[in-house]
Amino acid sequence: MESNILMERSESRILHTYNRYKVVLDHGEGVYLYDIEGKKYLDFAAGIAVQALGYGNEEYNNALKNQIDKLLHTSNLYYNQPIAEAAEKLCAVSGLERAFFTNSGAEAIEGALKSAKKYAYEKDGCTDHEIIAMEHSFHGRTLGALSVTGNAHYREPFEPLPGIVKFAEFNNLESVKALVNKKTCAIIMETVQGEGGIYPAEKEFLAGVKKICEENDILLILDEIQCGMGRTGAMFAWQNYGIQPDIMTCAKALGCGVPVGAFVMTQKVADGSLKPGDHGTTYGGNPFVGAAVSKVFDIFEEKNLVEHVKEISVYLEEQLDKLVEEYNFVTARRGMGLMQGLELTIPVGEVSAKALEYGLIVITAGSNVLRFVPPLVIEKEHVDEMIEKLKKVFCEFK
Repeated sequence: MESNILMERSESRILHTYNRYKVVLDHGEGVYLYDIEGKKYLDFAAGIAVQALGYGNEEYNNALKNQIDKLLHTSNLYYNQPIAEAAEKLCAVSGLERAFFTNSGAEAIEGALKSAKKYAYEKDGCTDHEIIAMEHSFHGRTLGALSVTGNAHYREPFEPLPGIVKFAEFNNLESVKALVNKKTCAIIMETVQGEGGIYPAEKEFLAGVKKICEENDILLILDEIQCGMGRTGAMFAWQNYGIQPDIMTCAKALGCGVPVGAFVMTQKVADGSLKPGDHGTTYGGNPFVGAAVSKVFDIFEEKNLVEHVKEISVYLEEQLDKLVEEYNFVTARRGMGLMQGLELTIPVGEVSAKALEYGLIVITAGSNVLRFVPPLVIEKEHVDEMIEKLKKVFCEFK
């Protein structure tokens, strides 16, 4: 009864932009979540790839508590130690030289697009530059992020959107080449498409796009908001490909629950783009989020989480592949590391909702993909438990 009351209270006052699952979550421990009535759920969604460390990590929690007692916010008119340390660690693991901290992934995309347009403007003084994005991509809900999101359903109600954006076919290099011209200032893509159905970039495709950018002084922007921070078996997914972007965006697991994002760039782009007054944020990079980001990087290193993902993801892939063989409505598995998807011919929304009844949290991607983005600290026993619960769900659809 208490759950129903809380859900009704929420629906009566919160803007209805989400069709939420009928559960009121209360607390978490390790890789499990609990609702207000005490029911236990194995979490294979991690708050949409956010909770990389799981729940209740004592070292992380203490870092936030200590910072709360010291200083939460000062604005970017002054320096603070936590964000300086966070920036150093982010640049060190990415190999990029300059970072700007935002409040969200969408804001990181906005900053990346502004940087690319300013870089082109500094070269020729023109304001009619074009951006190439990918079909079926997802980069966020703000107007700028929507402009490069390759799903007309998201864009149409809010058009005209800012900028001149053309859409190429993901993993089709010729479609990219056909759109490149002297006005192209940037090519933006997710290294692994998330909302579009869990599609990793093909190695030849990403290498080919990088070559196009180098030959034409076009900036390559890689969106690592969901696929970054160790999820694919490298700290950032593009590191699996042996290339480096000019600008990278990240968020989600960057703060492991604290709202924070960042766009990071090479020194060349930094020198030729944003100057004082071109961009800003009141909350971005304050001491509190700086302490969170800094501690996240420390824990990643201490726990050797990237190597753990490499090891455990092999087992997850094996178990998911067995489901493809066992059930005729499971037609394919694809993904990278602990960012996996199963393509289904049965309604994925119903599967996700039914899984809750069996104490399993999984989410969807696109119209027909069941998405698995668990905390990076899962072990084989958790994979086995997930498979056992999922099979019970599947049995109801036979």
